[in-house]
Amino acid sequence: MEELPLDFELAPAATERDDALQLNLESWEGPLDLLLTLARGQKVDLRQISILQLVEQYLAFIAEMRAKLEVAADYLVMAAWLAYLKSALLLPKDPLEEPSPDELALRLQLRLQRLAAMRESAARLLARDRIGRDVFLRAKPEGLREVKVRRWDASLYDLLAAYGQVKLRTEPVVHIVARRPVITLDAALQHLERMIGMKVDWAELSDFLPSDYQGPLRRSAIASSFVAALELARQGRVDLKQDGAFEPLYLKAASMGHPA
Repeated sequence: MEELPLDFELAPAATERDDALQLNLESWEGPLDLLLTLARGQKVDLRQISILQLVEQYLAFIAEMRAKLEVAADYLVMAAWLAYLKSALLLPKDPLEEPSPDELALRLQLRLQRLAAMRESAARLLARDRIGRDVFLRAKPEGLREVKVRRWDASLYDLLAAYGQVKLRTEPVVHIVARRPVITLDAALQHLERMIGMKVDWAELSDFLPSDYQGPLRRSAIASSFVAALELARQGRVDLKQDGAFEPLYLKAASMGHPA
């Protein structure tokens, strides 16, 4: 089996811990940390290690280390990885199965390197000064003064355009209301009074309108002439008739003694 490089150690080392888990197996006697270190460096044949004896001694160790559960948890991870790695080595190799035991050993080594890096980073963080314990902040810190420097990058065209917009806003705006051409009621009354005497028989109201009235002016003339015809009928000066609803309105000069 090819030996993999080993360039790191678990922190703290097995020989430096007073509460290290000491194993007494048939093929190994010593701390669990060292066993795992040698196993991931492929310096120990894990197939000769009894996992049953390892578990029994670990349970006895847990019973003694109830006050330090974090230490027992670290060793639980180590024992689990040892058991997993041994099972991978003992199982027959399947050409279709990936990854191989060698790859598993390499992955274990990488994970242990990551664990060591995390422990080292955590130790560095805990060693830093803490606010309120090692260092203290000022009760009322001074504020920051901002210094703003204005930089103008407008061109001559931009200045002239801005000046023109300001001039447009200051000039008064004259609103001119367009006057629509209309025929007043007085003009319609005068026109009907002149035209009614020229008709001796019934004539449609539209016959009294000038022929040159078109568009809005004609609509205004029709409305004013209709009201003027009603006014003349009220005065008894014309007679009105209509054959039905929405039919043309006819009128003629009123007969003497026959008010409309």
